[in-house]
Amino acid sequence: MAKVVYKSYNQNDSHLFPYCIGDFIPENDPVRVLDAIVEHLDISAIEATYKGGGASSFAPRMLLKVVLYAYLQNVYSGRKMEKLLKRDVNFMWLSGMQRPDYNTINLFRKNRLADVMDDIFTQVVQMLVDAKFISLEVQYIDGTKIEANANKYTFVWKKATKTNQGKLDLKVKSILREAERILDMEIAEESDIVMTAEEMQKRTDDILAHMDEKGISDKKLRRAVAKVKEESVPKMKEYEEKLEIVGERGSYSKTDPDATFMRMKEDAMNNGQTKPGYNVQIATENQFITNYGLYWRPTDQGTLIPFLDSFANRYGHQSSTVCADSGYGSEMNYEYMLANQINPYVKYNMFHAEDKRKRKNSPFLVENMFYNKEHNFYVCPRGQHLDFVKEVREKSDLGYESTKSVYRAKDCSHCPLRGMCYKGKADRRTIEVNHRNNELRSMAKELLTSKEGLRHRSQRPIEPEAVFGQIKYDNGFKRFRYRGRRLVKAEFATIAVAHNIRKMISNGYDAVIELR
Repeated sequence: MAKVVYKSYNQNDSHLFPYCIGDFIPENDPVRVLDAIVEHLDISAIEATYKGGGASSFAPRMLLKVVLYAYLQNVYSGRKMEKLLKRDVNFMWLSGMQRPDYNTINLFRKNRLADVMDDIFTQVVQMLVDAKFISLEVQYIDGTKIEANANKYTFVWKKATKTNQGKLDLKVKSILREAERILDMEIAEESDIVMTAEEMQKRTDDILAHMDEKGISDKKLRRAVAKVKEESVPKMKEYEEKLEIVGERGSYSKTDPDATFMRMKEDAMNNGQTKPGYNVQIATENQFITNYGLYWRPTDQGTLIPFLDSFANRYGHQSSTVCADSGYGSEMNYEYMLANQINPYVKYNMFHAEDKRKRKNSPFLVENMFYNKEHNFYVCPRGQHLDFVKEVREKSDLGYESTKSVYRAKDCSHCPLRGMCYKGKADRRTIEVNHRNNELRSMAKELLTSKEGLRHRSQRPIEPEAVFGQIKYDNGFKRFRYRGRRLVKAEFATIAVAHNIRKMISNGYDAVIELR
């Protein structure tokens, strides 16, 4: 029987690793692609954050490679990155066998990367353009809500704060007014406007000073006024600070004041619970993220214009085509896109419903009534005219002003179809019509039902929706790790850069390998 021979095995061999760690890494490994991309990035903005003198620092380009590769591997924790730098060959190669600890990595992310990740994202997208992966001529836009790193029970509601502030104001005014009357002081002029904490402080000080000056020792009165100064004034300051933080929003979280309470789809209890979060908007092309934005508005309609503006500011030009779902379709948004020479392949909220048989066959709906444009009147199913009455201007919470035309019938009291026509108690039907909005919807429908529109509509569900699915479910990023809009924005920019590099790798190496 032949003798069994084993290969030499010595764990203490000084040459356990080859002289070059890169020998362990295949030429077409994703880590090499990431290394080539980062080598071609301009990181002068990061380098400018370092001050000379003192101990030597880890190279910022090396730390950037480590962070991006970690995100590429769905690793978001600084502690896990620290462990991988000691165990994983790819991380060891990227770092050149250097081992920054988790604190160094986290400080780098917070203090060095936070303000420059947006520019790095733009540089990566420009690489995609140069490599012919994308053209920046079309944006498929969608949004999702991502939970903030905040306690869901530390909420502040604007409506409740204003209500409590108003109650406190009435209570204090009553006490001070009574004190001024008893002391024969000039009663301060009051209005429906809530007193500021400063005004309340001054008024209480004046009353107490008057009592001291006149030697009035009414203990009950002094105690009541002093209580206003000691308790009500600080409380009013608290309300003012809360209202200043909340701004135009309806709520915020005390643990992350930049986060707004929104209804999340990812609700474990399935009861529509509101949680602090951010409305994240992205634009994609060929499933690459070309733009992103974080907004406090829970609905998408009010985010489109600032989002498109951010795209133009980022690249110096606007794309010629925008495709989005019905959450973005509004008169204001259509007007903006047309004014900026954008083809709006954007649905409106009744796009599908208006083609249903029940709606199309109902003669009582305004859109199905005959409209005489020349003489500006509508005709109801019974042949009665609804004549023009007036124009009404309405201003939305976004500040957009629209115009509605009001039409009214002469008499509907004896009409046998009245019960089917309208449910109001008035003897004649009144309708409101936004003609400009109807024109814009007709334009949008014509685009959406064209051959090009059908292509964009079929492409949209596999663009931003698929990207969000990959980020949230495949890559496990459902909750931000940082607090505050500045750090949260940088965190999502890092996620977006990692996503784009991952898609670049999956779509072929050739264009990127040329960079090396």
